[in-house]
Parts: sequence; C-alpha cells; structure tokens
Amino acid sequence: MLAILREISVTCFFTSYLVVLVLELLRLAGRIPGRGLAVLVMMVVGLFTHVCYIWLRASAIDGADAGMLATWSDWSLLMALALAIFFFVFYLLRPDTIISFFFLPVVMGLIALSFAVGHLPPFTRTEAVEVWRNAHAVAMAVGSSAVLVGFLAGVMYLVQSWRLKRHRAGSSLRLPTLETLGRLNRRCLVISTIAVAIGLLAGVVMNLNRWGHVDWTDRGVLLSVLLLVWLLAAASVEFFYAPASRGRKAVYLTLASLGFLVLAMGGVLSTPHGQSGETPAVDSAVIESPDSNIRSDGERSL
Repeated sequence: MLAILREISVTCFFTSYLVVLVLELLRLAGRIPGRGLAVLVMMVVGLFTHVCYIWLRASAIDGADAGMLATWSDWSLLMALALAIFFFVFYLLRPDTIISFFFLPVVMGLIALSFAVGHLPPFTRTEAVEVWRNAHAVAMAVGSSAVLVGFLAGVMYLVQSWRLKRHRAGSSLRLPTLETLGRLNRRCLVISTIAVAIGLLAGVVMNLNRWGHVDWTDRGVLLSVLLLVWLLAAASVEFFYAPASRGRKAVYLTLASLGFLVLAMGGVLSTPHGQSGETPAVDSAVIESPDSNIRSDGERSL
C-alpha cells in the first residue's frame, strides 16, 4: 500500500482540482446529471492525494539537519491544502453557491508556486522548530482568545435574554441584540476551532523537528487534543443541528468550550509541555548539527 502511495505526485491533486474547476464551470452550461457527485469525488481524491504527498514529503527528510516541512515549497503546498479544505467545507455547507471560481485558481496557483520556489534550500531543524513554535503559540493564543470572546458573548446573550423576558432591555444598561451576540458567538466557535487545529498541527510538526517524536501521553497534549475534539463536535452541532433556540444552543456549547479550555491550559502549564526548560526524551545528538557537536566537545574540554 505504501509503495502505491509513493507514486503520488503533485500532478495527481493538481489535476483533481483542475477537473473540479472545469465541472464547476459547466454549471454555466445548464444542469448536468451527476455533476455534483463528480465534484465531491474529485475533491475527495484531490485532498487525499494532497495530504498523502505532504505526509510522504515530510517523512523523507534530506539530511540529518534538514527541517521537516521547512521549505517554502512545503509551506506553499500547506497553504494550498488549507484553502482546498476550506473550499470543500463551504461547498458541503452551501452547494448551491459558486465559490470555486475564487478558491480553486488560488489553490492551483499556490501549487504552481511550490514548483517555482522548489530550488530554495530547506531551513535547518533549529530554524524549523522556531518557526513552528511561533505558529503553534500564535494559533493557540488566537484560539484561546476566540473561546474567551465567545464566552463573554454567551454571558451577554444569557443576560440580554433574561432582561428581555422581564421587559428590562430598555434600561440604561444597553447590550447588543440577541442576533448580534449569537452571530458573534458562532463566529468565535469557528475561529477557535480552526485556530486550535492549526496550533495542534504546528505543535506536532515542532516536536517532530525537535525530538523526532510526539509524546501523545503527555497530559498537556492529551487535553489539547480533547479541546480540539470538543470544538469540532460543537461546531458540527452548531452548523448541522438547528433546534428552536439556535442562539441559546451556541451559548451553551461555548460555555462548555471554556471549561475544556481551562482544563487544557491547566494541563499545559502544570507539565513540562508548557515550560521552556523541558528536556527531550531522545538523544539530542540526533538533531544537532556537526558544528554544535564540535562546540559541545570544546566546552567539555575546557
């Protein structure tokens, strides 16, 4: 099976996205039976081959000091994958809209860009760790902030709902409307889910570059994964299940998300995962450059 996957090339997913774009252009010619199913199939094929190609590319590191997913070509492919996923999600939510004309040309342009910058040398492991650490920190900070903003919007929603039931909304304490607060709450839920997912993936790549493995049994990592799973479930419930009180449902989901966030932050801060002085579980010589070994030997001789 792995041998078959190694035959995947950029042409596979580029062609898949191109076929999807052509199928979407055929909308202008009128209704074509089976066109929508063909779009779904080709997008699944494109995303699957795209992910496999990046995964295999990350697994085949050229040189002991070369960073994993640490070239401009890699990052162009990652950006293309992110846009392709966003397009597919939007397409599933609103298949009647035509957004492929905007997304897919940019996706294919980023794939072409990966070829144009393919000759540039990769960053070292140390540089890759710093880049992915910054991405991890920024994404998790954005995700946490979005959860907190959603929590505040949820509290204001409940207060405003209580005041409306008791006809006190016209007092000197003015709050945004329930529609505004509900919309803000849902947006924060989406932003926090995407940001935490990016942060978790960046953390995985950072650990692979730094230590060569990920300690999935670490309490901070487990709670971060649990937070992401909850946010994904909450976002799915929000967008695919519509009870009578849609706004109140989103509020309760966000309040629960705050609880998971507190647990995740507590797990991170109470373990070496969230401390700068953590020590790797594998021999650091595996990822050190020859120069660093020479310096270390010199320091020991002194």
